[in-house]
Amino acid sequence: MAIAGCSSSGGAASSPSGTSGSAASGSASASGSGSASASASGSGSASASASGSGSAASGSAASCTLPDPVKVGVVFTLTGGGAQYGATQKNGVQLAADQLNAKGGVKYDLNIQDSQTDNKQAISIFESMIDAGDSVIIGPTLSDAAKQTDPIAQQAKVPVLGVSNTAAGITSIGDYIFRDSLTESAVIPQTIKAAKAKYNLKKVVVMYANDDAFSEGGYDAFKQALSDQGITTAKTLTFSKNDTDFRSLLTEAKGENPDALVVSSLIDAAVPIVTQARQLGMKMPIIGGNGFNSPALMKDAGSAANGVVVGAAWNSASDNPLSQQFIKDYTAKYGSAPDQFATQAYTGMLVVDNAVRSACSADRDAIKDALGKTKDLPTPLGNLTLDSNRDAVHDAVVQIVQDGKFAVLK
Repeated sequence: MAIAGCSSSGGAASSPSGTSGSAASGSASASGSGSASASASGSGSASASASGSGSAASGSAASCTLPDPVKVGVVFTLTGGGAQYGATQKNGVQLAADQLNAKGGVKYDLNIQDSQTDNKQAISIFESMIDAGDSVIIGPTLSDAAKQTDPIAQQAKVPVLGVSNTAAGITSIGDYIFRDSLTESAVIPQTIKAAKAKYNLKKVVVMYANDDAFSEGGYDAFKQALSDQGITTAKTLTFSKNDTDFRSLLTEAKGENPDALVVSSLIDAAVPIVTQARQLGMKMPIIGGNGFNSPALMKDAGSAANGVVVGAAWNSASDNPLSQQFIKDYTAKYGSAPDQFATQAYTGMLVVDNAVRSACSADRDAIKDALGKTKDLPTPLGNLTLDSNRDAVHDAVVQIVQDGKFAVLK
């Protein structure tokens, strides 16, 4: 569920641009509760090279022991317009690292940095992590940033695991770029199919931000899915990711008397669109893309969010035992329940750990090769595979907001 944010020339809506400041950082401690269950599927041993741990490793996947901590760079948007996503991502990856460090054999040294919803800052952080010898980088939060940072890592041959990038084209940047987040093109067709069956959709109005890579990618996926389902798009309306007043566009949309309003945007636009649509008396279902997958939708839009439909990579109602244990551990540590972005970040650390233990190495190339062999890994998202395009494969879920919470659409 990756999302995109600012363009390379500046920050996203309400994000600071050009500001400096110390990025959040910290190393993973061994104080986490519970156990992370990333099982290593490969075996064999490899010596850690100068790009990771400097001493020889020992053991196969299940018993791998590395003498030095594996350096993992983590880049999330902790401030600015994307902070709603990055805050829980940081929690998820830190919880996983704590649990894995307690497990033993392999230790992780996390270097968590704030991209500030600024592509230039994200680029600078990537460069510093590459120079510092980090074995692998998790992030960045936003797809717009990933399109700027990932080519740098690819050129330096440093593996990257995106945990929220859903825009098209991310993994095609190169063979060192992976993601555990389902693409919009994987989730949106399921969302439209389920919504059509539920609401007998025949005609919709589509709205999207045309200056944001994530929102544009979501629009492309919606356009194709609507066509495939034989649903007419009465009108397509565009806006800027920085817009806050959508009443004129929504009035135009209302005039088409659509069966549903389909929106591809980040959360900063999603909240006022949903709120203002309800204020204008638009009672039809609102179908959103991955940018709607945030507790901020219910928190900030209140009862207006009820009836919003959105596809997702995860739902807290899943009966997956690993998901239920993760929710329990996360809530105990942070005092609130996790969202999809926390779950994907937590899973991302499990995927990295599986690769490190499978290769029994902190070497960048060894981790890259092992990531490419990830298959049916048990995680809170379900059994996860990274396919030949280095994209995640696992079941998606279609949700609806009911009584201020995401529930499975039935």
